[in-house]
Amino acid sequence: MRGHLEPRGKNVWRAKVYLGRGDNGTKRYVTKTVRGTKRHAEDVLAELVVEAGAGTHDVTGGTVRELAARWLEMSRSSLSPTTVREYERLLDSLILPRFGSVRLRALRPQSIDRFYAELLDNGGEGGRSLSPRSVSHVHALLRHILNQGVRWGWIASNPALRTSPPRVGRHEILTPEPKEILTLLREAERTDPDLALFVRLAAVTGARRGELCGLRWGDIDLVGGMLSITRAVIGMRNDSLMVKDTKTHAGRRISLDSETLGVLSIHHDRCVQRAATVESCLSDSAFVFSTEADGSRPRRPDGMSLAFIRLRRRAGVRELPLHSLRHFAATRMLDAGVPVRTVAGRLGHANAATTLNVYSHWVVASDQAAAVALGDLLRDDWADSTGDSARSRSVRTPFEIPS
Repeated sequence: MRGHLEPRGKNVWRAKVYLGRGDNGTKRYVTKTVRGTKRHAEDVLAELVVEAGAGTHDVTGGTVRELAARWLEMSRSSLSPTTVREYERLLDSLILPRFGSVRLRALRPQSIDRFYAELLDNGGEGGRSLSPRSVSHVHALLRHILNQGVRWGWIASNPALRTSPPRVGRHEILTPEPKEILTLLREAERTDPDLALFVRLAAVTGARRGELCGLRWGDIDLVGGMLSITRAVIGMRNDSLMVKDTKTHAGRRISLDSETLGVLSIHHDRCVQRAATVESCLSDSAFVFSTEADGSRPRRPDGMSLAFIRLRRRAGVRELPLHSLRHFAATRMLDAGVPVRTVAGRLGHANAATTLNVYSHWVVASDQAAAVALGDLLRDDWADSTGDSARSRSVRTPFEIPS
């Protein structure tokens, strides 16, 4: 590797190392501005030559488009197909039209901030404004891509870290009341027993819709009262489906109540009868929720969401998404005092911190209830031997000692 210093002012130098020619024949360099004596600049240049020789700065002249393509190619195997499609949409429709041809070393925080402001103003379809939450998704994706550029040595620092993306308010979590779920179950049992079981399982396990669609009969232990979640179904384009590992790539076993086990047993008998109509046996590999009589093909997650919406309308229940049943399970467990770690395990969160973050306001409310409960346990300890009244106890200062 060849390198040299260029004077840029008093005690200011540019260290420049030639990296060779790129795929299109253009010369590629890595440069770094150094302030200080020439001896110090020479030391920095020597370090830059060593880094370049080790391949640390192999594509410093790359564009945002080139880095995004390399990053997505590397990350694709660890992302769900749904996430990949969303990233591709954000890149193709928003990020790359603006920054695709920009050299990474020319990307500045102020340019990114102007981009965010424009998205908030007219970045949506037909020139409509984008919500702060949507812009925050763009920011998160751009930040991830540029972070990888730093790790690969394409850029020295991530300009997206020095931007001011819009602040996003806490997303309101809609949770149905128990009586609403009972209303849904009664209506579904009358018109679609399979859907009734799906709704019940979603409410008592907190499983995601794709995880429930991915259940096979081999995952159900009707005797032991357990359900194993090890996979999820993802709807793809062209009406195709993909079965993959669960979101956290770690299966989990969930205990079931006796009533849910009874409904599952009835559904199993129903599925056995369906398989018999096509001269087949219901195997352990058959899907619990299937579009085929023999259980060979799972239900589509988005199809279950649409079925839930139609059920909700028939039952006269307020507008709640299918995912609200997951929130119902989580919040009711927290209200009942179930340990957060146990709640996280049933929900399939990678760690309890995720549960605390998503349901923080329920945890705070539970903590307040715990404080009241503990205070009630010690209330009589403040009473004196003459039977101090509740009113007199309530006006004591924290430091007042009973006589």
